[in-house]
Amino acid sequence: MWRLTTDRGRQVWEEPAAGGLPPAGTPDGDAVRAVVAAVDAARDEYVATRMAQAHSGDKVLRALAAAGLLGCPSTTKGVDEGNHEAGEGGSGGGSCDVPCPALPLDVSSAAGPDVDAALQRGVAYFSTLQMSDGHWAGDYGGPLFLMPGLIIVAYVSGTPLGDATAAEMVRYLSLHANEDGGYGLHIEGPSTVFGTALCYVSLRLLGVTADAPVAFAARAWLLAAGGAVGIPSWGKFWLALLGVYEWGGLNPLTPEMWLLPYGLPIHPGRYWIHCRAVYLPMSYLYGRRATYEGDALTAALREELYVQRYADISWPALRNHCSPTDTFIDRPVAQKALWAVLSAFEAMPFPGKAALRRRALDETLRHVRAEDANTHYIDIGPVNKTLNMAVEWFAHDLPSPPPRRGTLPPPPRVAAHAARLRDYLWLAEDGMKMQGYNGSQLWDTAFASQALVRAGLSGRSVTLRSAHAYVEVSQVRADVPDREIFYRHPSKGAWPFSTVDHGWPIADCTAEGLKAALALAAAGAAPSPTAPGGLDPSRLRDAVDMLLSYHNPGSGGWATYELTRSYAWVEALNPSEVFGDIMIDYPYVECTSAAVTALLAFRDAPAAVVGPGAATYRAAEVASAIASGVAFVVRSQRPDGSWYGSWGVCFTYAAFFAIDALVAAGVVLPLSSSDAAAGGGDSGGDDGSGGRKSGGSGTYSESLRAGCAFLASVQRPDGAWGETYESCVTGTYVQAPAGQVVHTAWALGSLAKADWPDTGAVTAAASWLAAAQEPSGDWPQQRITGVFNKNCMITYANYRSIFPIWALAEYRHYMERRAARGGGVGL
Repeated sequence: MWRLTTDRGRQVWEEPAAGGLPPAGTPDGDAVRAVVAAVDAARDEYVATRMAQAHSGDKVLRALAAAGLLGCPSTTKGVDEGNHEAGEGGSGGGSCDVPCPALPLDVSSAAGPDVDAALQRGVAYFSTLQMSDGHWAGDYGGPLFLMPGLIIVAYVSGTPLGDATAAEMVRYLSLHANEDGGYGLHIEGPSTVFGTALCYVSLRLLGVTADAPVAFAARAWLLAAGGAVGIPSWGKFWLALLGVYEWGGLNPLTPEMWLLPYGLPIHPGRYWIHCRAVYLPMSYLYGRRATYEGDALTAALREELYVQRYADISWPALRNHCSPTDTFIDRPVAQKALWAVLSAFEAMPFPGKAALRRRALDETLRHVRAEDANTHYIDIGPVNKTLNMAVEWFAHDLPSPPPRRGTLPPPPRVAAHAARLRDYLWLAEDGMKMQGYNGSQLWDTAFASQALVRAGLSGRSVTLRSAHAYVEVSQVRADVPDREIFYRHPSKGAWPFSTVDHGWPIADCTAEGLKAALALAAAGAAPSPTAPGGLDPSRLRDAVDMLLSYHNPGSGGWATYELTRSYAWVEALNPSEVFGDIMIDYPYVECTSAAVTALLAFRDAPAAVVGPGAATYRAAEVASAIASGVAFVVRSQRPDGSWYGSWGVCFTYAAFFAIDALVAAGVVLPLSSSDAAAGGGDSGGDDGSGGRKSGGSGTYSESLRAGCAFLASVQRPDGAWGETYESCVTGTYVQAPAGQVVHTAWALGSLAKADWPDTGAVTAAASWLAAAQEPSGDWPQQRITGVFNKNCMITYANYRSIFPIWALAEYRHYMERRAARGGGVGL
């Protein structure tokens, strides 16, 4: 049986041990058999429904949790002082299959018994999914082009993946073929040459024969689409590395670019980090024309991937060729001109060229090794992780080509890389996949902490105390060495997206980590600031310093990992064809809103949490950043009142952040007639855990009204909301065929926070969300909800629990406020 182990957020799926199952009739044996049976049933269900529901339900994790094999703090440590066993939290909580922690909020609240029960069940169930180190683990897969890179590099370097792992990879690839036999860019996407060629190659490298049904169908689709000659540039690169495409068919990835003066706007150090982290090792490998030496299988692939004979292909003619099935970004004339210049440079002999190339390769290798060292060989993401491993494989024996697989032990740096490959793998009922990061541990835990505090879970609960322990240990405590040399932003005081070992600081992760730390401390879940495991006020101020350092005064907004370092016109050089907005670190509505709300939360936090003087700490800079951030959010709003979401699907996601920022900044809606009659427009007093400020005052903003009105305009007749990923691709709201739990939660939470006066619409959403809950307290996994670079979708499996809990909690507060004012249905 597969088991999931964790340590400070590191997630590793361990292959089943040899020797079979433990004896039946023993506690461990019975638990293991229960997991195996549940996983088998989940696999059968997925196979039967996969064409209608591509997204798996993350049911291997849930089976382990149900059997008590996750090491969940709330089930292994019991219930702390101040909590109650199941059924003792008051009447109306509803039955559930796991211990139900008591909620201090009156269970007979104005929200009604159905919502109260759903919230109670949701909190109870989600608590059982917590890992022993305090974080929430979950599927962060979705893109189909990631795992092929790992499989190719493992094949080239002779790195064993494990028989059980390889079998689960084959399962995953087999189950995510589209009905036409091809593969998309992501699990819900239509078939593309990029996805199909790389997934076909992966199946063959994993031992699947060319005439196996899944491989035969994929190859048939690929050849009907013109073969692998139409693969986008990233696919060209991977195939060239494997030796089944010629380097002459790529536009140059000239490593000498890294020797240019940093003052030039096109210097790679000014690119968005995910762009430069990928093209850095690519440029090294291209500069060396690094190629696997070949064997019978790669010789066969040369014939299988193309319509024409491999020897007859005119490779230079393919440099700018990309299949229409894959093209998201058309290459502008200026970019093609640059490629022509670089191609001429690559072909032109001149004195000192070899020395210049050696210098460029040394420089890029130096940067690759700094990235490896600073991230403990995890690297910032899955693409540069495997590329950096390939760099070390080809660099260790310069200038000779690498030996054949298995003839020599791997060099130490290759071995260090291999030891961290499993950090990126995730197992679900659809098989083993490669995630878009080494997980979303801090991100999910920060949101979960805020949601559970808002729901009223006691700070004395082991769930919240364990969550605080993870938030505390994940804060980055120091800058990386020689950060300026390696174009790194400061890190001290930030929070990463995943783990402290990964360590890359991000603006919105820092914001959410800070808000979680403040909420947990205010709820009583944190040790005293000076006690072991506590967050000293100086560390909270470090986080504020980081947020201010991320602020772009020119735009007023916040980007992701760094300041915006170059100009929007540099996007014309985007060479990827399939991804948008990759060249520079743009400011985003979501990042800006998160930073604004975090600065406000710090400014307004009680002195017992943040220490004396927090309200005046860098007060003028904080106030200026907040004001310009709010202005950026308002300017980013579209004429119809919507905001485009860049990191989630899509308009409901952006609205969740934007409306939260406006409300936190003191913006209010105009009075409805019923509110005016009741004598209140502002939401009045709240408990300090995320609600509106007391005092009945606020600044009216048309932006807030328009944002809420947009959400109301796209609400479904059944009370729900639902978007498809096409919203991200097309830039217009695309209704899903059915209501979606996560989108409904985002919209409901937004309208409740804003005190939207149409109580009927808000109540309909809460009722739908409560009714959508499963008997266990879980919510169903539906369509994919994450996105990056406009065109590729990604999974956030925990969103289906976190945001419904949060939204129902906000709805309870909303109804309590309205009941206190005597407000009825407006509009």
